[in-house]
Amino acid sequence: MLGGSLRSRLLGGVGGSRGQFGARGVCEGGGAMAAGESMAQRMVWVDLEMTGLDIEKDQIIEMACLITDSDLNILAESGLTKAVKESTMTLQQAEYEFLSFVRQQTPPGLCPLAGNSVHADKKFLDKYMPQFMKHLHYRIIDVSTVKELCRRWYPEEYEFAPKKAASHRALDDISESIKELQFYRNNIFKKKTDEKKRKIMENGENEKTREQKGEREKHGCERETPISCLLHTPQRGIKPTIWAYASTRDQTSSLSVTG
Repeated sequence: MLGGSLRSRLLGGVGGSRGQFGARGVCEGGGAMAAGESMAQRMVWVDLEMTGLDIEKDQIIEMACLITDSDLNILAESGLTKAVKESTMTLQQAEYEFLSFVRQQTPPGLCPLAGNSVHADKKFLDKYMPQFMKHLHYRIIDVSTVKELCRRWYPEEYEFAPKKAASHRALDDISESIKELQFYRNNIFKKKTDEKKRKIMENGENEKTREQKGEREKHGCERETPISCLLHTPQRGIKPTIWAYASTRDQTSSLSVTG
């Protein structure tokens, strides 16, 4: 048996009608096509509380699920919240309820499972809630991976990352994981992306300058204001032609004079 009854609410999602399990929807507008594209980018955040980590003998006692958009805004949440001793729900019932919830919020096979050390939760979900997992994409978004990389690559910024309260309540743990990933996105990913864009622009300008210099050298105009003359050897009955090339930093011009 699982811990308690299932509660679910929509914090802003598709449609404005009351959904299953007493869920409340808030209409955000937008066309059907845009909504479909947006739904494909959503993340399915899950946190389990278990009696242990051995999938052969330990059991799930609490589960929470949040849906976010690609910008980590929470759109909907669902969770088993009462104490284990009050439980009247089987694993099969819980899987059906959670699967119905995510089907309302995400298209099949496109949205990844997300969480902190979520690989551990995935092992239990694969065994006890296989239909729920089949609805999700095979990839996962593990905040703990980002955490460990930032701890090694950006230790100064990592010192300011939010610390988890270790409440060991499923819904609270997911909320903390989302806040942590928001910190990494705002303070590390964005900053490094801006630096990369700046370097790309600088390299582009340098490449453009090199190309312009190459064109000037090609015409023998590598100096700032050179004047070079080429005297074409006259053939019988043809007057000699003098070609004069003049260049500035930005352009090259030529003038022909027939003698």
